[in-house]
Amino acid sequence: MGHYYRSLVLMLTVIKPGLETSVQDLPGRIGYWEQGFPPSGPMDFWSFQLANLLVGNAPGAAGLECQYNGPTLRFERDAVAAVTGADMTPTLDGEPAPLWQSFAVRAGQVLRLSFARLGARAYLAVSGGIDTPPVLGSRSTFHQAGIGGLAGHALEAGQVLPVAPGEGEAGRRVIPACRPPLSGARSWSIEAVPGPNDDWIDAAGHARFLASDWKLQARSNRTGFRLEGPDWSFAARATDKRPEHGEHPSNILDHGYPVGTVNLCGQTPIILVNDAPSTGGFINPYTVPSAAFWKLAQAKPGDIFRFNSISVEQAQELRRGINRLCTEDSIEPC
Repeated sequence: MGHYYRSLVLMLTVIKPGLETSVQDLPGRIGYWEQGFPPSGPMDFWSFQLANLLVGNAPGAAGLECQYNGPTLRFERDAVAAVTGADMTPTLDGEPAPLWQSFAVRAGQVLRLSFARLGARAYLAVSGGIDTPPVLGSRSTFHQAGIGGLAGHALEAGQVLPVAPGEGEAGRRVIPACRPPLSGARSWSIEAVPGPNDDWIDAAGHARFLASDWKLQARSNRTGFRLEGPDWSFAARATDKRPEHGEHPSNILDHGYPVGTVNLCGQTPIILVNDAPSTGGFINPYTVPSAAFWKLAQAKPGDIFRFNSISVEQAQELRRGINRLCTEDSIEPC
C-alpha cells in the first residue's frame, strides 16, 4: 500500500543544475506566437503527463524537463516525486530511486539524476507542482526571451524552486504498456504529414526524403532539430518563381510555420519544435505531428531518422491514442 503525503511550503534547492534543466508546463504558452512567444512546454508530453499523474497533480502541472544530464536537488520538506522518460539512473541519498513510479521523499534528502542511459529527456514531477510565477499564462521556460520558469532560464546552482501545496501517494506506477516504448535502438521511424509546401518538391525529392537515413546533428535544441542527409530536388514552381520568393529554390515569401514543420533551409532540413519561430521565408515540405514529438525528445545526436508519410487523419488518431494513455487508467498500485 502507498502512503499519502501532503506538502505545505515545499522548496527544492538546486545543488547541481544538470544540462539546461528547465521548468515546463502543458500545453505551454498558447496564444502569443504572433508576438514572438512560442508554445514551449515539454517536448515529450506523454512522459510529462504521466509523471504528474503519478504524484496526484493535474496532467499539465509544471515540472522539470531534464536533458541528457539531470540535476541534483535537495528537498526541504516531505513530498512525493516521480521520474519518467529517459533513464537517468535517479538516486535518493545515493540509493536507487524508481522510474515510472511515485516515491516518498523526506525533508533533507537529495535526489540526483545522472547521464541519460536510455533516451535523452527525463521529467520530474513533485506533488503540488512547481510554483514559479506564470508569464503570459504559462510557467514554461522560453530561454531566448528569458521568460517563464525560474528567472526565465535553465536552472542554476543555488537557486530555490517553489512547489505548491499538494497531496501525493507513494507506491503508484505507470502500467508498462502505457509508457512510451523506449528502446536502445539508435534509429527511429518518424511520422510526417506532407505539407504545407510539399508541392515545391518534385517526385524524386519526395521519394528520396522518405527512403533515406537522416542523421540528427549535435547542433539541435528545443528550437530545431537539424538533420544531415542527401540533397533535395525541387519542383518547377520552386525555380520558376517571382523574385519576391527569393533566389534559392527553398526560399518562399514569408509565411507561417506549423509546430513540427520540416523547415528546408537551403539543403538542410530542420524540424522546428517547441521553441521555434512562427514565421519565415523557407519552405516546409513536411510536418512532424505532435504524436511523434516524444520520439524527437528522446533521440540523441547521431541517431538516425527514417520518415514515414501519413495523413492528417492518421496523425490525429495517433495523438488521440496517446491522450487515452495519459489518464488515471494508466496508473496502478505497485
